[in-house]
Amino acid sequence: MGKQLIQTHQFANGLTLVTETMEGVQSAAFSIMVPGGSIYDEPHRRGTASILSDLITRGAGPYNSQQLSCALDDLGVQRHEGASSAHITFSGATLAGNLGETLKIYGEILKAPHLPKDQFDASRAGTAQALLSVEDDPRQKAMVELKRRTFPAPWGLPSDGELADLQHITIKDVQAQYESCFHPNETIIGIAGKIDFEEVKQMIEEIFGDWEFRAGREEPDLVPEEEKIFFTEQESTQSHIGIAYDAVPYGHPDYYAAWAAVGILSGGMSSRLFTEVREKRGLCYTVSASLTGMPGLGRVLCYAGTTTERAQETLDVTLQELVRVGEGIEESELERCKARAKSSLVMSQESSSSRASSIARDWYYLQRVTTLDQISEEIQQLTTKRVLDYIHTYPATNFTVLTIGPQPLEVPSDIS
Repeated sequence: MGKQLIQTHQFANGLTLVTETMEGVQSAAFSIMVPGGSIYDEPHRRGTASILSDLITRGAGPYNSQQLSCALDDLGVQRHEGASSAHITFSGATLAGNLGETLKIYGEILKAPHLPKDQFDASRAGTAQALLSVEDDPRQKAMVELKRRTFPAPWGLPSDGELADLQHITIKDVQAQYESCFHPNETIIGIAGKIDFEEVKQMIEEIFGDWEFRAGREEPDLVPEEEKIFFTEQESTQSHIGIAYDAVPYGHPDYYAAWAAVGILSGGMSSRLFTEVREKRGLCYTVSASLTGMPGLGRVLCYAGTTTERAQETLDVTLQELVRVGEGIEESELERCKARAKSSLVMSQESSSSRASSIARDWYYLQRVTTLDQISEEIQQLTTKRVLDYIHTYPATNFTVLTIGPQPLEVPSDIS
């Protein structure tokens, strides 16, 4: 793989810059992670961070809302902002020569937003629409509810908030969230592409050096979910099944073995779940599994969508396959995982946006950056024995099961 040059710097006010110089690209991308995500929403005000992530770009510094959008469009910035559990994130990509002017605008957004009262209702309505779209998509709803049940609150709560809470959120709540969460300490700026580190460091110093340090808010206490089996009645000819079980978090020494284990289960049309649950038995129209988590906690989340008549068998067979993977792994299955990883890494190497997001995320989780070469080496060193050792150490058990449909399903007592 091509050479990557990664450098970091922490400024006097606590702001952290992480950069990666990429050969052969003409773009520059950024990912700004501000510690103001949904875990900081006040109880009964769930959705405040989501509203703030939209309202904050509706005018800042010398720009009103339309002027700000036009200024970024004139620079050719492909951008996105939104709230996750821990952060409000601003990401974008443009031609490398436009990076400085682009970051100046984001300096205004972060340090001097207007948060216009007359546009608050529009921002709140946008959050409501996002939540309503989940209600209309059973698969999304199943996974949102599964996360709610398998991760401790507030991490498991929907990052867009709760529909019932939106009516109680006011512009003052949003302003208070900005004042308490937007500060340079704990904020991470990841920049990747055709850049020079010293030039970028000077640029960030000039734009953000006067952003004043503030004491950050402590992360809220975790409230674990006690129950393991959940059912939501919904009149439909379809049933939606969510299954979760423990895994290791990002940064754990066995993380890549966990990734491979999940990839063998759900890494394409030759994977175990697709082959055994869908292709051979025709039990469902979709089935998948993914590895996800929060700081210090990992989970495998699975989904299957099927007809009501075949829902119980789908649940039974899916659970059996999750357990059965511990009985043995074919060398060819692991090699297919490695091939998919290689393709993904090559594409990441060519994408400044992907790298900007990755290096910022790495710094948040690990306080260091994992290079593409290091990831490639970790994956290539995996063996079937190492993956099986991981599965035996962290077996698929102690399941959380959520079903949405006209009738509840039974989780076998010998497997739950």
